[in-house]
Amino acid sequence: MKILVVGSGAREHAIAKALDKTADVYTYMGRKNPGLAEISKEYEVADESDFENIIRFAKDNEIEMAFIGPEAPLEKGIVDELQKEGISSVGPTKLAAQIETNKAFMRKLFEDYDIPGSIKYGTFYDLNEAFKFIDSFDEPVVVKPIGLTGGKGVKIVGDQLEDNEEAKKYVKEIFDQKMGGFEGVVIEELLVGEEYTIQAFVDGTNIVPMPAAQDHPHAFEGNKGPITGGMGSYSDTNHLLPFLTQEEYNASVEIMKETIKAIAKEAQPYKGILYGQFMITKEGPKVIEYNARFGDPESMNVLALIDDDFAKISQQIVDGTLSEAKFQNKASVCKYVVPDNYPNTKAADTIIEVDEEKIKDLDAQVYYAAVYQDDNDDVKLTSSRALGVLAVRDTIEEAEKVCEEAIQYIEGDIYHRSDVATEKLLNEKIKHMEEVRK
Repeated sequence: MKILVVGSGAREHAIAKALDKTADVYTYMGRKNPGLAEISKEYEVADESDFENIIRFAKDNEIEMAFIGPEAPLEKGIVDELQKEGISSVGPTKLAAQIETNKAFMRKLFEDYDIPGSIKYGTFYDLNEAFKFIDSFDEPVVVKPIGLTGGKGVKIVGDQLEDNEEAKKYVKEIFDQKMGGFEGVVIEELLVGEEYTIQAFVDGTNIVPMPAAQDHPHAFEGNKGPITGGMGSYSDTNHLLPFLTQEEYNASVEIMKETIKAIAKEAQPYKGILYGQFMITKEGPKVIEYNARFGDPESMNVLALIDDDFAKISQQIVDGTLSEAKFQNKASVCKYVVPDNYPNTKAADTIIEVDEEKIKDLDAQVYYAAVYQDDNDDVKLTSSRALGVLAVRDTIEEAEKVCEEAIQYIEGDIYHRSDVATEKLLNEKIKHMEEVRK
């Protein structure tokens, strides 16, 4: 089978690597990702929003199915355009993708269909109304632009914002800049607990959940600093997390099932990957937000564990015949290598050297992210996250140690969060949830 992967990051590298076991992979990417280029039978480096060119590339290579990696093409309707040409995609239509691309749509869906896991919130297109809501709210708030901001638009009182007064200043900034493409904002209650991710395969009706994972979105050690696209993640042997029970996992999946039913009624049947970002609270699972595609880095965790024919599962998604997916009972740890002083780096366009053979000797994996390969075949940094390094072992502790060892074989103006998935950090999370549940 010939499958086209659209996208140029570590998420797409992980997708392509999993598909490559049983299918021929072709890639259309915005910049030359060396990992994707090596896997691909053919690839093209061009604008990922140029759907006419993507369709031409697909037809030239007799592509049978597409797998859409990033959210931006989904928002613009790439699945709809490919479908017109007879090419089915693993990815939702433009209308169904609103579960990620329009946060107001997502919150109203929960309200209209009485889906469990909702929270207190308000959506505002008038600045003064937004201010009144914050003033009347006697709790810290979370401020979110309505549209896409690359995982970097959310700000939280007590974290990036000092208090609700500073939250109002940020709301004005969102309105003034039309951040995320909307002159509007979603304001939510601040949840207390631990965040986690459950991703699922969805064929429009059926949903098959994957192992839970936990991302670390703060840039600096000890969960400090700005929220970025994610500095690392881990999953556990039993497909749960050290602080997450089976009952809580099951309840989260039920919320996702109800969401899929509601999207089909309100928009169109949802086909592709549904990423649920949850918070486990004293009252149980609450939904922070959804993504309409694999997470980055969490895609690396689950795809490294898949013990099944991923191309076959992808075909079942587009055919509406999804039944099951098998995963190894192993733990995984992924750590992101990023440019020095990320996210305010000055290391862009400098060379990064990766000893892939030494990393492979450790039975670890490298996924190329926001890097590019120049005409001299040098791999260079951009201003965003560079490489995901992943290890799979019998325990989180073993995987974390191998991951740290593998990172020593990467050289350049770089750093990483060495505390991701360490015993110290995991124990802090377990203790935190014990306090929350009291």
